[in-house]
Amino acid sequence: MKTSKILFETLAALLLASSLGGCSTTSRIGDGEILYTGVKKIDITPAEGEKVPSGLSSQITEVVKVKPNNSLLGSASYRYPFPLGLWVYNHWDNPPKGIKHWLYEKLVEEPVLVSNVRPEVRARMIDEILDNNGYFRGNATYELAQGKNKKKASIIYRVNTGAPYMLDSIILLPDTTHLAHLIDSIASKSKYLRKGERYSTDSLSAERVRITNALRNRGYYFFKPEYIEYLADSTINPGSIALKMTVARNIPQQARVPYKTGSITTYIYRNQGGGTPDTVDTRRGRVIRYMPSKLRDDLIPSCISFREGRTFSVRNMNRTQSNLARLGIFNGINMTVTPDSLSASDRRLNVVIECTYDKPLEASLEVNVASKSNSYLGPGLTFSVTNRNLFGGGELFNVALTGTYEWQTGSSRDRSSIFNSYEFGLSTSLSFPRLLAPRFIPRSRREVNWTRVSLSADILNRPHYFRMAQFNTAFSYDWQSSKYISNTLTLFKLTYTKLLNTTADFDSIMNANKAIAQSFRNTFIPQLSYSFIFDRQMDRDNTINWQFTVQEAGNIFWSIYEACGKKGEKKLFGTPFSQFVKGTMQVVYGRRLWGENWLVSRIAAGAAHAYGNSAQVPYSEQFYCGGANSVRAFAVRSIGPGSYRAPADKVNGYFDQTGTFKFEANVEYRFPILGPLHGALFLDAGNVWLLENDPDRPGSKLKASTFFKDLALGTGVGLRFDISMLIIRGDLGIGIHAPYDTGRHGYYNMTSFKNSLAFHLAIGYPF
Repeated sequence: MKTSKILFETLAALLLASSLGGCSTTSRIGDGEILYTGVKKIDITPAEGEKVPSGLSSQITEVVKVKPNNSLLGSASYRYPFPLGLWVYNHWDNPPKGIKHWLYEKLVEEPVLVSNVRPEVRARMIDEILDNNGYFRGNATYELAQGKNKKKASIIYRVNTGAPYMLDSIILLPDTTHLAHLIDSIASKSKYLRKGERYSTDSLSAERVRITNALRNRGYYFFKPEYIEYLADSTINPGSIALKMTVARNIPQQARVPYKTGSITTYIYRNQGGGTPDTVDTRRGRVIRYMPSKLRDDLIPSCISFREGRTFSVRNMNRTQSNLARLGIFNGINMTVTPDSLSASDRRLNVVIECTYDKPLEASLEVNVASKSNSYLGPGLTFSVTNRNLFGGGELFNVALTGTYEWQTGSSRDRSSIFNSYEFGLSTSLSFPRLLAPRFIPRSRREVNWTRVSLSADILNRPHYFRMAQFNTAFSYDWQSSKYISNTLTLFKLTYTKLLNTTADFDSIMNANKAIAQSFRNTFIPQLSYSFIFDRQMDRDNTINWQFTVQEAGNIFWSIYEACGKKGEKKLFGTPFSQFVKGTMQVVYGRRLWGENWLVSRIAAGAAHAYGNSAQVPYSEQFYCGGANSVRAFAVRSIGPGSYRAPADKVNGYFDQTGTFKFEANVEYRFPILGPLHGALFLDAGNVWLLENDPDRPGSKLKASTFFKDLALGTGVGLRFDISMLIIRGDLGIGIHAPYDTGRHGYYNMTSFKNSLAFHLAIGYPF
């Protein structure tokens, strides 16, 4: 009874605190103290004709970014209106024990005072930032912004940058030693150490690191960035910096000379410890394994980039570490480098690598939310078992059981989202960390390349329509031909799809359109495909991703049948197989505007054509448009092909909304809002068409004369909540132009603003 009374009183007090809002939060603050309520403004004024560099603004903002009480999403400027923790601090006593003590400890929030923030110190820190960025004539001040309650104040920071100091002349080292000559050669290729660049200590430090890394890749393993020093003189030419590069006097002798690679020894320890050492001499050094141990003799040498007697390179250390880690069979990799005391005349560094096996078997249970490109969203469950070293060569064998339930996001304007579904399946894969392929395939020796064999079976249920089974087996290669280019070659993939049962609604759709029925027939799809990805961050402000895929189906089998004299429709195990070609291409370009503000654009296109043994491209291989990763003002498969639209009385027109040609273009402006919350403004255009005429779908064929008119166009806004490994995205699309007849004239032909909206919830960025 007493506990209930305390809880009642506590809840009443909390409700009162909520109603009071920001009142009564300074009653216990001492005389002379002021409650800090955040940063009101950061006013940065550059010199006339100058712009404030984005990097400088972010550094200043970071220095003054002190969160006040009840900060909104970690912001230093915005607060939520109910300062519950402060109210508890000012109005509750903390009893020594009991439920009220527990509640007090959970709810109380110590006040953040202006004296804690120390704005005078932060102003001096801004002065240092200005100096470090070449703004020696700049200065920073602050003032308190107070309202009626003089015990509360926000802070205004005012920064005048003044004109920046630029580099006027750069003097390199005297060319008297091999080390000095090498440093000069590396420094002369700098993009920063040039006349006219703004003085910046961060840029100078970055140059020291760049030069040091280059030296360490040329044998100078013991060289450090602090061994390079700069002398700056602003008196020779006022307003400019004369820069001279020097080398510290106290550099140890071992940092002044290059080294070669000495002996290479690799220890392979068992996960349980112990064992009997077994020594094998290889072309890449000595390998000592503690037996029993399952390991192919050539696996470790294939991962080591060092060569005994060659110039020692830190780059080879990193490559070796990465190669061993990518195998996925070790839980610990340690590398030690020591000078060889026996080779004083021929300076060498001995390398010792220690690897400890991970547990060979790993079982995992994952619960997640799946977001697909077709706007289906829902919970998923995956149970998998992985053997990390099946045959002793780093092979990964995986068995996984998956199950998902999904519903479609993005409301259609004329029919509800009833396409909820569930799917479950079993998959197995065996991956070899090498290409089991002819040597003529170009590949990078610096990366681990993979050969993969897979087998899977899935059951897909679409309530109200059908239940389908699909079986897949594939043999493929994944390899990198350069630092930025990755390739996937699927030499053989065989897919078998079979409709297990259908509903009367689905059958009526198939009977009304024979072309759609052909694409849903039971079939084998024997494929060969190649995918290419070029992914590069060209510099700090520009990124590009270009990928294309080409695939063919049925041509090899068709050729074999033709060579054997088989005419007419050809079958595999009594079932017709598909024959078609398909290609897709996508280019995504990102441009940083300022700070974390990005403009990202995308162009995507694809085409597919059936012939020979097939009248239609299989439905699963056709293109669709609309949805969370496409034209976001429209629900998935709600537009196209072309200007075709299912009749109003045909409520199941969903299955008609696919095509054999696709084009999409997107532009998205991404910007930060508060903490992990980001925003986006976007413009999307796209549609699908048929390459062949279909009398049952008038206006669906691709024509140059109607191409632009057939493009659906939409804009919209979005929010992204970025929590490290997961990005939750919500996009509200607003239709501008529908490619079909809506009864409205003009380019803007949406029937109403309300009917032009579509909301999509998804995981990750759209592109």
